[in-house]
Amino acid sequence: MKQLRLVIEAEDFDAALIFYRDVLGLTERAAFEGEGDARVAILDAGAATLELSNPAQGKMIDAVESDGLPSARIRVAFEVEDSAEKTDELVQAGAQLIASPRETPWRSLNSRLHAPADLEITLFQELEPAETRHSHPGFKKP
Repeated sequence: MKQLRLVIEAEDFDAALIFYRDVLGLTERAAFEGEGDARVAILDAGAATLELSNPAQGKMIDAVESDGLPSARIRVAFEVEDSAEKTDELVQAGAQLIASPRETPWRSLNSRLHAPADLEITLFQELEPAETRHSHPGFKKP
């Protein structure tokens, strides 16, 4: 596998581009325009992972991250340096706050927002190095 690319169709392309590129800080790798006002921007979001969870895990994450408010079936999570600061920036840029930043049992600071292009997103800030988290209950060594 060389790359995971998540493709999102945005009704308001310009607003979504400003939000994700300029406010969230994703770097534009390429952009293309075509006939009929066709436009695409490919934004670099760093390393990609695919997180699979069963329904019980989803409910547990919802309980921790958003006081039990169910998340969308597909939610995009972004690791950031400062979850609280970036959450404030994204709300000021038009995202709707679902849940403010809170520390999770897996030692990250998570917030949840409804963002442009009708995406539900989680911002997370790791509070502990991955090498030491496996010592906590429930974690497995990779």
